[in-house]
Amino acid sequence: MASTWRIGELCRQTGLTVRTLHHWDHVGLLRPSARTFAGHRLYDESDVDRLYRIVALRELGLPLETIGVLLDGHDGGGGPELAELLGEHLAHVERQLAALGGLRDRLVALVPAVRAAGGATPVDLLALIEEVTRVDDTIRNYFSEEQLAALGQRREQLGEAAIRDVQDEWPRLIAQVQAELVAGTDPADPRVRALAARWMKLLEAFHGGDPGLRDSLYRMQAENSAEIAREHGGPTPELIEYVKRSVAAG
Repeated sequence: MASTWRIGELCRQTGLTVRTLHHWDHVGLLRPSARTFAGHRLYDESDVDRLYRIVALRELGLPLETIGVLLDGHDGGGGPELAELLGEHLAHVERQLAALGGLRDRLVALVPAVRAAGGATPVDLLALIEEVTRVDDTIRNYFSEEQLAALGQRREQLGEAAIRDVQDEWPRLIAQVQAELVAGTDPADPRVRALAARWMKLLEAFHGGDPGLRDSLYRMQAENSAEIAREHGGPTPELIEYVKRSVAAG
């Protein structure tokens, strides 16, 4: 008898979130093969195969739209051969391990230096290491090595002062747009359109007009919006939708 998984079971076994699987269903990337009489999603073995391909291709840096086209294909072939994809995934993981090893070496050297200087306790430093590693893992789920290198070059070109200015402006801009949303201002209002234009300009400072970087940024925001809003004061999905409507009205 073939195995099936409800969405909660699939999330527990893969570490993915219900929000992510709902989003992939909504955009047509991974639709469950069946539903229960009550309407709950049921995933079968072929869905799990496709799910792995999505996760692997996403980790390799492809945007969701490209993954969908690749997996569906004009010939219905279902994308790359599994063995080939596993090999590419393995090579990518090995590159990740090398990069994380370098990060770990730097942090290992930093811990005793800061402890000796009396600037932080070991508990603080361990928490810092955990946070850096977690953030690094998250970032590398969405951006390829080439994209991260491009971001590093872009950071050097912009300079630290310009980056700080952009970082400082985001909270003010988010608060201004939030105020207009709460007030019920029409997204087509010139005041909101001006804020939305500035919003898009700040995003462009990050991705530089590169469609791959832009898509990776949007995907990371869409799939981690609650955590970003909670831990970093980032915009909520409702606020982002409000900005999108304003841009479309322009």
